[in-house]
Amino acid sequence: MSRYLIVGGSHGIGAGVVDQLLASGSEVVNVSRTPSHVDDVRYSHLTLDVTTTQLDATQLPDQLDGFVYCPGSINLGPIRQLNRDAMLQDYHLNVVAAIECLQAALPSLRLSGNASVVFFSTVAVGQGMTMHASVSAVKGAIEGLTRSLAAELAPKLRINCVAPGLTETPLSERFLSSDQKKSAMAEKHPLKRVGTVQDIAAMVTFLLKPESSWITGQVIGVDGGMSAIRG
Repeated sequence: MSRYLIVGGSHGIGAGVVDQLLASGSEVVNVSRTPSHVDDVRYSHLTLDVTTTQLDATQLPDQLDGFVYCPGSINLGPIRQLNRDAMLQDYHLNVVAAIECLQAALPSLRLSGNASVVFFSTVAVGQGMTMHASVSAVKGAIEGLTRSLAAELAPKLRINCVAPGLTETPLSERFLSSDQKKSAMAEKHPLKRVGTVQDIAAMVTFLLKPESSWITGQVIGVDGGMSAIRG
């Protein structure tokens, strides 16, 4: 039975990944600040804020087949409003904590022989969207990290990154808080809808599984076509 570590698996896309992995018969360890209401003998939860406390490798299973780092932020605004503390907080959450969690998980991942790691970026990194300076900067760092680690950790570990478009999650609810807002956001995408948790979780689950065993170092857009085509 495959075993996966998900950081941030209690809400949003992370919770969707947990659900899909459990449905496929896998075991899941979820690390997050708040437990989810999953009732399954193959599911366990570690309560931890990875921005303030480092993950302890001794709390993890001896072997892991995959690792997904889900925490992220959407801090939007013009450059005149950017400040040092907020930018450092974004970088710590999105990049530093991701590296620290991977470091803790590495011994267990290496025992798998073909483990898979998935990070998250955003369509905004490649599109140059206004007001996205902070999130684009930190997620751009994640894309570089993905490629660098894919080279360093091959062939035993695969490292990939999913870059979603706007997805309907608790993190993005302020942008989709009315039918009018949701319709306006949908129109920006060639496929004329915003993403769902299931859309993104399906790609993450694929990247974790043996079916994707010849894919590494990739940043894969799941964004309704926004990164590649124009209507």
